[in-house]
Amino acid sequence: MTSTLVDNTLTKDAFLGGLLQVWQPAQGYRAGVDPVFLAAAVEAKPGQSVLELGCGVGVASLCLQRRVGGLRLAGLEVQADYADLARRNAAENGLDFDVVEGDLRAMPERLRRQSFDHVIANPPYFQRSAGTVAVDAGRETARGEAARLADWVDAATRRLRPKGWLTLIQRADRLPDLLEACDGRLGDLRLLPLVPRMDRAAELVILRARKGARGAFRLLPAVTLHKGRVHGGDRESYHAEINDVLRNGKLLKVDWH
Repeated sequence: MTSTLVDNTLTKDAFLGGLLQVWQPAQGYRAGVDPVFLAAAVEAKPGQSVLELGCGVGVASLCLQRRVGGLRLAGLEVQADYADLARRNAAENGLDFDVVEGDLRAMPERLRRQSFDHVIANPPYFQRSAGTVAVDAGRETARGEAARLADWVDAATRRLRPKGWLTLIQRADRLPDLLEACDGRLGDLRLLPLVPRMDRAAELVILRARKGARGAFRLLPAVTLHKGRVHGGDRESYHAEINDVLRNGKLLKVDWH
């Protein structure tokens, strides 16, 4: 991601090697590589429908639309300023994205009437029973859990068509909560750990699950993001396949390699 400071409130940032240009707040919650990984893990096909819960400024959905194209894409965002930026980002990138403002715990009627082939989400990582509350309200809403993780999974599952796919990215230490939230409506769970470097513990996981499926849970081999055991200075060190995901919009397969 490269960034250009436009004024004191917004930056215009390049994703996918410049294929996507995105406005986002200069302060507060800022999208990085996590929504790009989320989009890369979704095996959507042209003509399918996708709903993103908590879409923020639209990075994950717009990366997915840029890679696949021809999707019926909708997003739900609770923060009005972020929803407005998501609409602006879609329009300025020439991509279709229907952004609805609202809370997933009280799903807007416009979305409640629909079902989707895919639901994706990058839920807040931190429980508000622990940790420090962020000073910036936008960052706090995006990073600090208000709706429980179980609420995110339930809202997503309700919006899925039978045999539709749920795809989530989450911190590895929230995995017990995430798996507990996946009730009997979901099956064929596939978990992909993302490891920052060799000999490190996973920090993020990507979970895919299918509504109404009965397949067994599968823990997949971890994907290592960076070369080497330690950070080698102020330069990128992504493995070639990860660089392809982040710069060229390639698929990150959540399956056996």
